[in-house]
Amino acid sequence: MAMNMIQVTDTIALNENEIQLEFIRASGPGGQNVNKVSTAVQLRFDAAGSSAINDTIYERLKKIAGRRMTAAGILILKANRFRSQDQNRQDAVNRLVLLIQRANEKPKHRRPTRPSAASRQRRLAAKRHRGEIKSRRKTIRHSEEKA
Repeated sequence: MAMNMIQVTDTIALNENEIQLEFIRASGPGGQNVNKVSTAVQLRFDAAGSSAINDTIYERLKKIAGRRMTAAGILILKANRFRSQDQNRQDAVNRLVLLIQRANEKPKHRRPTRPSAASRQRRLAAKRHRGEIKSRRKTIRHSEEKA
């Protein structure tokens, strides 16, 4: 019996046994069909326990997934875009693959930059100008009263 693998990238392939699919009733419009048929899919993937994902990818995945990942490292995706169970299953798997592909990309290193001398001068000139406008609003006081 051959194991079915889901190819994510050239180096990452997920074993289908690591993914649990549960079929639930979808919410929203659909008439009687939505009340009777469990077409929505809830995909559970144990990212923390997966052998296909290393620690750095796991940490990035945790950041990207946000609330969709539990504290135990289980990623939960719900798919109910389509009316058929098969399409929702494929949609959930595709979204999992996209998330892992995004987590696999190394983020660009940010080089800190400084504001240019001209931009600093413009900023200070604007502050001075604003200060002058505000100072002109003050009431003029006469130091000596005319007798």
